[in-house]
This record gives sequence, C-alpha cells and structure tokens, in this order.
Amino acid sequence: MKTLERVNRAIDHVVRNLDRELRLADVARAAHFSPFHFHRVFRSILGETLAQFVKRLRLERALHMMSHSPGRSLTEIALACGFSSSSDFSRSFKQRYGAAPSRFDLKSWRESKREDLKAAATDFAGRHLLDRLPEGKNPDGFEVELRDLPARTVAYIRVLDPYRGRGVPEATERLVAWAEARGLAGGQWLGYQWDDPEIVALEDCRYDVAVEVDDVVPAGEIGRFEFPAMRVAQVPVRGGIDLEMRAIEFLFRSWLPSSGYVPDDQPCFEAWIGRPFAHGFERFEILAQLPVRRA
Repeated sequence: MKTLERVNRAIDHVVRNLDRELRLADVARAAHFSPFHFHRVFRSILGETLAQFVKRLRLERALHMMSHSPGRSLTEIALACGFSSSSDFSRSFKQRYGAAPSRFDLKSWRESKREDLKAAATDFAGRHLLDRLPEGKNPDGFEVELRDLPARTVAYIRVLDPYRGRGVPEATERLVAWAEARGLAGGQWLGYQWDDPEIVALEDCRYDVAVEVDDVVPAGEIGRFEFPAMRVAQVPVRGGIDLEMRAIEFLFRSWLPSSGYVPDDQPCFEAWIGRPFAHGFERFEILAQLPVRRA
C-alpha cells in the first residue's frame, strides 16, 4: 500500500469522525500504519501533525457553521465539531484566531480570504467578475431544485492546494484515463471541495475529483469514499468560474436563509453534466449542489 493512499485513508477517517474523539492510534490503524511511522509520514506530507490537523479542521468547520447556521449556539457548534466543551472550543479558537468566537470579525475574515481566492482564480482584468453577490440578489436567474440522492461510492484523486496551478485538470485527466481503462467512465463525475476557501487558507484546501462507481479497491492515488444519502439544493451552471461562484453564493446568501434548511455536514459538489472539462477549462457545464437538511 503506497504512502499517499494511506494518508488519504487517514484524512477520510478524520473527516468522517470529526465530531468524535480521534486518537492517534485509531487513525493510524485506519491508515494501516504503526503510530510511530504514521506520525512522521503524515507530518511530512501535510506539514502538520495529526493533532494540529484535527484541531484546524474542527475550528474551520466551526467557522463555517458560525457563518451559515447563525441559529446554532456556540455550545452546539463546539460539540458538533468535536470539542469537549464550549470553554475548550473558545480557548482553542482564541489561540488560533486571536479573539473569542463571540467577538470574532467573521465578515472581515471572509472578505480577506475571498481576495486571496480572486487573486488565484483569475487574472487581474477579470477579478471584478468575482465580486461578492449582494445578499438577496439573483441577477443570473438561478432556480433551485431540491433533489434527494442515494448513498454513493466514489473513486477519487485528491488535490491539495487546488486553486493554484494545474493540479485539478491534471488529476482529472489521470482519473478519466483510469476510469476508461476499467469501463467506469460512464458514471456521474463529481468535483467537491472539503474546505470553504473564504474560511480556509488556499494552501490548506482539499479538492477531490471523483466518479461514482459500484465499488473500488483503493490503490495508489486512487481513493474510495462513501457518501450517505443526502438532500441537495442544486442549480445548473453553464459558464465560467465567475458564474459558478455566483451560483454557490446565491445558494448560501440568497436562497438558504429563507429556505427552512441549513447546510449539512458534507462538501459542496460540482456534478458534471457529461465528462469533466468537456467544454475546455473556461466553460463549465455542471450542477452546483449544496447538501442541506431541515433547520
């Protein structure tokens, strides 16, 4: 079993169990490593220890909940993110962000991260296309469809720091070639981001290129993940990265607050209409899908 495969198994185990106790020995066992070797290998690939990684993910999930589930108390958020108590959450939050969660300027934080994303996603002349959509506005005429999806298994390739360089299209090419060689390329193609780039530093973001399969044995950079059944709010996107970003922003800022739903603890999906990047790298044809549950 290759090192990258094992580290991906560890990351998947953490993501599935972020609201529970995560001990080094248990995560190492899920990754088929001895605890001693796992600690060293994990840090060499991700640049942080398992404990640092878990705490960062918990705090970033908490920030996401604070941003998009304003009705939840800080104690509810703390427990949902795996902290033992609200005081443990507040102490960890202040250590990382310099302020208690109740006093944190979330709006300014998101704006600064958005500027980083705009700089990475497009050239200077086109950055105005990524300006924030005013709350309650829908200039593109997006119409939301609620859709119930069954449990799914995917084969994926994970891309770290996906918003810069050609990591995503190159990973997509490799996964398409892998799927075609096995007669699996006719499945639903997906892209999903585990991290909100308006909360998480770009270099810490993770993006999976995936295809739905009946089953798959993880090997090398090809991972396997099982998603539970879920409800998604989706809108079709046929255009560039600016249109996709407006679609996601519309779902979160305009549709969600009055919908009676809150975000579920799953990534946002790009469900490709046909093969990924079939229309090149400047035009996407996807369904932007936000997993939701009743408030």
